[in-house]
Amino acid sequence: MPRATHLSPVDAVLPTPPVSGYAYRELDEPADIAEAVLAEECALAISYNGISHAVMMVSPSALEDFVTGFSLSSDLVQSIDEIYDIVIHRAGAAISAEVQISNRAFWALKQQRRQLAGTSGCGLCGVEALDQALPTLTPLTPTPLPPAVHLQGLRERINEAQRLARQSGALHAALFVDADGAIELCREDIGRHNALDKLIGALLRSGHASAGFAVVTSRCSLELIHKAVRARIGTLVSLSAPTALTVQWARQHHLNLIHLPHHSAPRVYSPAPPAREQRP
Repeated sequence: MPRATHLSPVDAVLPTPPVSGYAYRELDEPADIAEAVLAEECALAISYNGISHAVMMVSPSALEDFVTGFSLSSDLVQSIDEIYDIVIHRAGAAISAEVQISNRAFWALKQQRRQLAGTSGCGLCGVEALDQALPTLTPLTPTPLPPAVHLQGLRERINEAQRLARQSGALHAALFVDADGAIELCREDIGRHNALDKLIGALLRSGHASAGFAVVTSRCSLELIHKAVRARIGTLVSLSAPTALTVQWARQHHLNLIHLPHHSAPRVYSPAPPAREQRP
């Protein structure tokens, strides 16, 4: 049996800094001077069982949600039960997350690091790197599509839910809409992958019911499909059109994929629509 997961309260370690504006001067005449609140950004270093794994730029909010979601969606752990502890430290603009994971997960992580030891300045090399980009995923159990009424006015409701973006802009969001069509969770970040990882982590840590669907405000790329499938999210709604490969993978893995355009009805790309009947 895994040990009970303990997550240190990030708010006790990282108090939210006061909102402050940055002065700017308008280019046109008269050159008025005003202030604007800008999105925060910091460097986050993540280590597992004392071994450094990744450094990435993130927004310094909901960091334990992010570390939890990143660990699962990157296939570093199989479940939240393999995360024993997360400790966050801050030193100026740099933040570190020390994660304790199970022996099984740590052994798998070390094996992965050995396979990916050969790198170049432009990225990972070799067959192992392709396996990371196009991994083998366990297909989902097909789930019903959400009612169309749950997507009505969703863009406007998302704008209301994005508290940080209303202050500063420049932030992506990932949201969870529950079985009644209400936005229950919203996580924001400068990185679109990071926002979805934060949402996945929040869902895992809260033991949230799976009924409902996830929404991303960003471009829907293949990596987001990987994360949704690994997190066992049955439906993903994107405010931007998906790529062809994204649709292929969604269909292959039974992930409902819906695009919500600005001025037309939601478009269901996965599951594939029935073949059109040939007219005589």
